[in-house]
Amino acid sequence: MTSTSTVDYQRTDGPTLRLTFSEPEGSLRGGLVVLHEADGVTDGVKLLLASLATEGWLTVTPHLENDRLTQQDLLDATDLTLAWLVERGVQGDLLGVMGFDLGGTAALVVASHRKLGAAVSVGGQQSAELPALVEIAGKLTSPWLGMYGDAGDEAGGAEVERLRDAAASAKVATNVVHYPGANHRFDADPGAAAEAWQRTLNWFDAHLR
Repeated sequence: MTSTSTVDYQRTDGPTLRLTFSEPEGSLRGGLVVLHEADGVTDGVKLLLASLATEGWLTVTPHLENDRLTQQDLLDATDLTLAWLVERGVQGDLLGVMGFDLGGTAALVVASHRKLGAAVSVGGQQSAELPALVEIAGKLTSPWLGMYGDAGDEAGGAEVERLRDAAASAKVATNVVHYPGANHRFDADPGAAAEAWQRTLNWFDAHLR
């Protein structure tokens, strides 16, 4: 399995941001910003980075202060992380973002404020500092895939249908998938987890090329 590393990244006279990343061993297909869950950069996040790297993606997660993360803080940190990817040789049209749980909400926020090649959200925990999913889904500017279970998600059951309708009004490709009975990590349903992983890879394959 590909290993992960952590660096403190700073552009000229700018803020310093801690980044944890994983590099593919073969040819580089593109770069993905992974926005972590509420618990921070956990072993699960590092495993996700490494798993995506084995598929050819340079993957990186910025260390965010989720307990007081505002929308502007999120966008600033994401912009800095994207700049790091570009400095590492990733072309602008091969940049994507994804997130789980609170990071899933964050990925949707980024995808509605930045023009990236693709975005994926798995779950969408509510945050007092970030807007509700249905409020921003219609403003998407990046192709977006959203996948939601029922337990612990802001979007569950009927909310998924509202989210699907809102996303359909955006001017980019969108797809919203509901997995009844799955939690935000999809731990409760291994079959759903495997399908969601494949959908994620397919989405990035289709839009980042």
